[in-house]
Amino acid sequence: DEFLPELSALGLEQDPVHRHKDVLAHTIAVVERTDHHDRLLRLAALFHDVGKPKTRSIGPEGVSFHHHEVVGARMTEERMRALRYSHDDIVAVRRLVELHLRFHGYSEEWTDSAVRRYARDAGPLLEQLNALTRADCTTRNKAKAKMLSDRMDALEARIAELRAKEELDALRPDLDGRQVMEHLGVPPGPVVGEALRFLLELRIEEGPLAEEEAIKRLDEWWARRQDG
Repeated sequence: DEFLPELSALGLEQDPVHRHKDVLAHTIAVVERTDHHDRLLRLAALFHDVGKPKTRSIGPEGVSFHHHEVVGARMTEERMRALRYSHDDIVAVRRLVELHLRFHGYSEEWTDSAVRRYARDAGPLLEQLNALTRADCTTRNKAKAKMLSDRMDALEARIAELRAKEELDALRPDLDGRQVMEHLGVPPGPVVGEALRFLLELRIEEGPLAEEEAIKRLDEWWARRQDG
């Protein structure tokens, strides 16, 4: 309780109807399933469901923990600051907690842009996020566990395919700030940042564009901005 007082609150049933293991038992199981040499991953596993007690509600469809990853990310940061972890450690673990449910929306229907966004949002934490997602599957239902594992395999395969084709690890706009300023004739400032954010969204949605096409789309964006 002195080190992590939030843990004692996790001793609640995830689903009193179906008698699923309590959140604390699940958390311990997830930690045990992570790489013992990856300190940040194990911290993320320890904190990943810390927001559940504050978000628990019971409705017609049973127990829910809506947005527990958002609440948990904030609680994770607060506790790690109190424990005087480094800024970099806090940022990494908070981000893993915040993203730990993102995979569960994945299906074959995800577009390439959705896969790019998943990888972009995880950034350098992508492998750890995927490892946390796998560890979070503690169900005893073998069919369900295999289904989740197969889905993660499929997502990782798509990421690898896009990485090979598109330099996914270096996801950035197809034009840089200098090119934007030269083409639009604008000085450094907020408008350059706006343009780069537009180009990055375009890159995520459509994949790499040739420079000529990127300039054309930039011109169209600039015209809309001027009219607005």
